[in-house]
Amino acid sequence: MKKETNFAFRKKIWLLGKRKKDGRNVYLEAPSWDCGWYWGFGYLETYTNNKQPQRAKDIYTHSHFDGDIINGRSNTYNNFKEYFEETPLSDDEIWKLCDYMKTFYTLKETAAIFGRGYSHFTEKAKIDEIHQQGLADDINKIYLPKLFENITKIFEGEA
Repeated sequence: MKKETNFAFRKKIWLLGKRKKDGRNVYLEAPSWDCGWYWGFGYLETYTNNKQPQRAKDIYTHSHFDGDIINGRSNTYNNFKEYFEETPLSDDEIWKLCDYMKTFYTLKETAAIFGRGYSHFTEKAKIDEIHQQGLADDINKIYLPKLFENITKIFEGEA
């Protein structure tokens, strides 16, 4: 299986591999800055035209890397290997991607907490000292974009 960068519905996607449970190709949607305040990323998709997603009429399945692969389990690498029957990624690339994805979710949540000053259950829990918009901005504008560069290298360049 070869690495593949493609587009579906005006979004860049990368082939992650062929899913064991149904043999469908699963694509990781590239990161996007959404709604002016958060990074959309980690979306796993299959398409109605699964071999040529650029020609698909619709998304067949949509899920999330943290739910399907990380899923609160300790060995994300093994979870990845169990999820896919085939992947274009080397073992080294899988290890890096799994680590980068866990880092993404942790930083995204951290930025959200710093941006609000609380975990978003109730504003009554807001702590002014935790509300640090500058730290949230640094995560969103410096650290996550650097992480995305490294993820992009896995799929499109030297990892």
